[in-house]
Amino acid sequence: MENPENEIPSIIHNLTQTPPSVQRQTIETYFTPDASFLHPFCRTGSFFGSRWLIWMIYRWYKIMSPHIELTVTSVAYDSKNLILYVSISQVFAIWFIPFFRAPVSLTTVLQLTHDPSTEKYYITKQNDLYQVDQFLRFVPGGWLFAFVWQFVATGFSVLGALLLWPVSYVEENLMLKQEGGTVRHVGIDESLELKER
Repeated sequence: MENPENEIPSIIHNLTQTPPSVQRQTIETYFTPDASFLHPFCRTGSFFGSRWLIWMIYRWYKIMSPHIELTVTSVAYDSKNLILYVSISQVFAIWFIPFFRAPVSLTTVLQLTHDPSTEKYYITKQNDLYQVDQFLRFVPGGWLFAFVWQFVATGFSVLGALLLWPVSYVEENLMLKQEGGTVRHVGIDESLELKER
C-alpha cells in the first residue's frame, strides 16, 4: 500500500467479496509472509508461511458465507505507530442454515510495516475485535445470551457499588488526607479542591 488509509477499504472488500483467485492475490500482495491473524474464533501465530493460514481462514469465511454484505464505516490511521483502525459492519449469512443472518460490527486493528526500498506498507498483523454480543451473533441465539448477561452484570455492578460503599468512602478520605485536601487529576491542569468530610 502506498496510502494505507485510502486503500484499506478496497483491500477489505477484495478479501471478503471476491473470487478465490483475487482473494489470494490480495493476501499475497498486502500481507507479509509471516503475518498473523487473530479473531475470537481462530488465530494463526506469526512464522514464515503463516500468510497461507490467513488465506485458508478467508477461504473458509467465504465458503461459509458466499455473499457477504460489508461496509467499511470508518478508518483511522496512526502513522507514528503504523496502525490502522477500521470499523466494519457486515451481514454474515451461513448458506446451509436457512434464514440465518448475523449483522455484526467490529473493529479491525491492522499493524503495518514499511518497506523503505519500495516505499510501500504491508500488513503484519490483523486483530479482529468484536464486542461479546457481536461475535455471539455467529451462533444462533447467542446474542440473546450476551444481551441478558450484560444486564445481569450491570445489576451486580450496581449492587456491589451500593453494598460496598464504605470502600469508596475510605479511599476518598485517605486520598484527601494524603494530598492535603487537594486531588490532582492526571491530564488536568487545574486542581479540584475537595473538602474533608
